[in-house]
Amino acid sequence: MPAPDVRGAGETGADTDEKRAGKEPANLVGRIAWCSFDWANSAFPTVIVTFVFAAYFAKVVAVDEITGTSQWSYAISLSMLACALLGPLLGSVADHIGRRKPWVLAFTMLMVAATALLWFAMPKSPVVLHILLCFALANFAFETSSIFYNAMLPAIAPPGMIGRLSGWGWGVGYLGGLACLVTALLLLIQPNPPLFGLDAATSEPVRATALLVAAWITLFSLPFWLLTPDAPRSTISLTEALRRGVVTVAGTLRLLKRHRGVTLFLIAHMIYTDGLNTLFAVGGIYAAVTFGMSFDELLIFGIALNITAGIGAFAFGWVDDWIGPKRTILIALAGIGLLGTGILLVQSQTLFWAFALPIGTFLGPAQSASRSLMARIAPPEVTTEMFGLYALSGKATAFLGPAVFGWVTSLADSQRVGLSTILVFLAVGAALLMPVRVVRVATRGVRAVQLSGF
Repeated sequence: MPAPDVRGAGETGADTDEKRAGKEPANLVGRIAWCSFDWANSAFPTVIVTFVFAAYFAKVVAVDEITGTSQWSYAISLSMLACALLGPLLGSVADHIGRRKPWVLAFTMLMVAATALLWFAMPKSPVVLHILLCFALANFAFETSSIFYNAMLPAIAPPGMIGRLSGWGWGVGYLGGLACLVTALLLLIQPNPPLFGLDAATSEPVRATALLVAAWITLFSLPFWLLTPDAPRSTISLTEALRRGVVTVAGTLRLLKRHRGVTLFLIAHMIYTDGLNTLFAVGGIYAAVTFGMSFDELLIFGIALNITAGIGAFAFGWVDDWIGPKRTILIALAGIGLLGTGILLVQSQTLFWAFALPIGTFLGPAQSASRSLMARIAPPEVTTEMFGLYALSGKATAFLGPAVFGWVTSLADSQRVGLSTILVFLAVGAALLMPVRVVRVATRGVRAVQLSGF
């Protein structure tokens, strides 16, 4: 007999989807505005974490490239560990309070402020620790804001469109990252002499990308704040919500011990997401150091990769609703693993492009299908808490991937050897996901998903 899902006593997967279906989802404008937040905040991981600022820090700010790579990886690890520890509790508190948007706003403002401070990352800076602290704080705020944003998905989307809306959000996010990269390329990196009176001798055009990202997030998140509906606020106080949150998290963690299917999904998600996060975090550094890409080339590469990623996220949104999120995740992980193996073996920059660009087609689906699977199985009354646990499963060992990459890179004095560790995380995560059964349940004419045991 399959184990029941993580739901209240006597509540089935169909029961939960009945509750969701009974709630009025957001209208088209509200759903588009929800996706616009992906457009806004994707500038941070694209420009800061992956393509521009990471490579700038490793090549220009740090004492040398290998040390810079390791330091950047450790900063990501610590910020994700902090998010993993606080995410479930904050999510549970938000569930008791009701509203999610104020939490998104608070952490987004923190991300914007910390990102803007990266402007002070001077070449060969004597205050590298301060720079890393600002970056770690911004990355923590980005990851934490996503918990509350993702938790809005089940209420925003009709039950039969969760996979598509999640995929479209990721697709819009990739396009937003692409647009920000193009803006950085045309206005900051390429002009010679630099525009706006920027001094190339002190790397001001590259440092100014941090200011661009901060302004981008502030401006383009406005539709989300103004047009996307939120749950009503409850009448309980913040202190009472915190007390209830601690009790609820403890109860949910005990409950997960009895439900192997959900627990196994969260563990699998923890492992393969660790590999994906590491790939995002060090991909730009790998391209810059191993294949000698300049900042201009990195931006062009980032633009091209975001195009393929956006196409993949949009297209696989339909695939998710058609064949189910588990199969979609496995297809995506297999594609990334095969193409990633090619990247480790090639020597020329041309072949690197040939293998790297198609990876983008699978990056979005691996993430969006995971989000839609969590949205489908999370009980409505503890949705944000479940997304906190989902974030925990994506962050609990997120410090491990970059740390292992940095450690292996330093030990072997080779980024190729370091990057190979990512393939191990993807393979183990996929293997753990394989036994999890996803059972389709008919609900008001909509195909719902219930995660069972194995």
